Amino acid sequence: MRYLLFPAAALLLSGCVTSLVREVVTAPIKIVSKTADVLTTSQSETDEKRGREMRKREEALGKLSRQRDKARAKCEDGDRDACERARSLEDEIAAVQEQIN
Repeated sequence: MRYLLFPAAALLLSGCVTSLVREVVTAPIKIVSKTADVLTTSQSETDEKRGREMRKREEALGKLSRQRDKARAKCEDGDRDACERARSLEDEIAAVQEQIN
């Protein structure tokens, strides 16, 4: 009976051993390629990041411009604090525009 079980067990375990050997041999290659992917950024990733930053700045400019316009309108109605706020917002807008250039 042992003589029948041993060859059958050897055949069944050979698949497991082959799979294990394959994993052990390819593991260093997978680790190196994953590390290289993590450490490097592609041109498209760089472009996407730059695009996101530009959109954020443009959104900030739009928000500041709307706030400035409201402050100017209140300033024209005689609100001195709004006049100061409008000047302050002008400075913020100039700073954001310098970042873009």
